[in-house]
Amino acid sequence: MFDLLLSDPTDHPLYLQLYRQIRQHIRNGVIAGDTRLPSVRSLQQHLNISKTPIETAYQMLTAEGYVTSKPRSGFFAVNPNVGKLSNRIYHHAGPLDGLQRPSRTHASPKYRFDFQTTAVDKDAFPIRLWKKMINEALDSAQDRMCRYGDPQGEIELRTMLSDYLRNARGVVCSPEQVIIGSGISYSIGLLTKLLAGSGHVAMEEPGFAPVREYFALDGFHVIPIPVRDRGFSLEDLSASEAGVVYVTPSHQFPTGSVMSYAERECLLEWANERRSFIIEDDYDGEFRYFGKPIPSLQSLDEQGRVIYIGTFSKAFTPALRMNYMVLPRELLAKLGTMRHLLLSPSRIEQWAMQAFIGQGHWYRHIRRMRNTYRKKHHRLIELLHVHFQGRIEITGHSAGLHIQVIVKTKMSAEQLLALAEAEGVRVYDLKQMWMSPNDNGDTRIYLGFGGIGEAEMETAVLLLRKAWAGIFAE
Repeated sequence: MFDLLLSDPTDHPLYLQLYRQIRQHIRNGVIAGDTRLPSVRSLQQHLNISKTPIETAYQMLTAEGYVTSKPRSGFFAVNPNVGKLSNRIYHHAGPLDGLQRPSRTHASPKYRFDFQTTAVDKDAFPIRLWKKMINEALDSAQDRMCRYGDPQGEIELRTMLSDYLRNARGVVCSPEQVIIGSGISYSIGLLTKLLAGSGHVAMEEPGFAPVREYFALDGFHVIPIPVRDRGFSLEDLSASEAGVVYVTPSHQFPTGSVMSYAERECLLEWANERRSFIIEDDYDGEFRYFGKPIPSLQSLDEQGRVIYIGTFSKAFTPALRMNYMVLPRELLAKLGTMRHLLLSPSRIEQWAMQAFIGQGHWYRHIRRMRNTYRKKHHRLIELLHVHFQGRIEITGHSAGLHIQVIVKTKMSAEQLLALAEAEGVRVYDLKQMWMSPNDNGDTRIYLGFGGIGEAEMETAVLLLRKAWAGIFAE
């Protein structure tokens, strides 16, 4: 069942909240065309509300053509663009569990090589060990199997995560501050309720489009703050009306820049003076290739202004659909009045992850993945330098699983993508990450290396060189 987050009915009537959220899911392709929707009774039981608002929402959706009712079969979604997701959100790759374009096949047949920016190494997942953890969880939790868990997440897992985050990222928190969720959409959905009344949210420009969409859909006014060569524009932020700011300081998405220590201090000073909140999305903070690891922004926060979000999607697998959020105590107290909004992921998978971390497998897995991605990272950059020499500039490559390549040409990124496609190579321009068209004159291309093997890289880069051979001035 898809996620539906209902706020207090005093904000908006329940039927209207249901109608808007289901409609948006259908329009964005989260609910595909011809998908059977939950029955009124099952939604009533799932949401613990009366059937009247559900029936009203379905009637409105049916009247507008988003839903059709089939006798003795139920309600079905109607999407004229079936199989195609809204480019506003899905035609890209991004952070922490990054919402990806679903497809019926693992790769489009017209691409031999895909430098997808959110892909992870498919051969590195410890499938046998994870099966063992699942089986252990099932064997050891028989007495809890038929009971609901803590909607905030299993306390044992939250305790282990608070210890791990303190050691690995410098995050200072107690298990009570940790919220286990099912992805970035869930976490941001909670935050839009906890931060209701802030009105204006500042977002990096360019920045992660899905988060921007979630805030806009919940009535926030989104203010773009430019990310320039020198980093996040604190001057623009200070001049804005923002009461909340969303940032990716350890590896800005998509440019790859890293927020300096001085910038972090200035950002915290801004939040302290305004009593505003900073949402720190540390979506791939485990992977850094040059210099010393930079601690999280939250680790510098002494006044409880940073909301920290992390994920298992990059270091483990996006198929798990599990992330975590650390709330400042001020917001934790507010959450106490909204616990009906909490909906943690599968208890079985939480127990398995608890065992995976508790038995030391997580730490060994992280070390192995760092080595794997470091080798891929260095190999891709080496190949690009060898085969393109001075015709490109590689930036944003000190961390994460993708790099930004500035191609020294007058051609547009869209034209470069088409040329690459003709040779069977897929690269990305991530143009939908900009609220306004990118008109700074640079032609930027983005290459992810997590999902492509080292052996395939050279062939893919050679094909890319062949595709772009005629665009460079001699």
